[in-house]
Amino acid sequence: MPTYLRILGYCVVIYPHDHRPAHIHVIGPDGRCVFNLNCPSGPLELRSVSKIPTVLLHRLANAIEPEIFELCREWRKIHGAND
Repeated sequence: MPTYLRILGYCVVIYPHDHRPAHIHVIGPDGRCVFNLNCPSGPLELRSVSKIPTVLLHRLANAIEPEIFELCREWRKIHGAND
């Protein structure tokens, strides 16, 4: 699984054969979540969450937010330009 960022012990992943819209999976030791990227510049939109406390979820989102443009660029490399 291609990891693009590591934040607070969580891996930010874009799966190669995934569906649209552009999104990331955030996977950690205690839980996971999915954010839609809303390319090309956000904002992040929480799509699903499992077992991540709200406070940590906000910290993850705040840390990922500045990386949206680059994550969108990676999504386009893998899946093409139609976000």
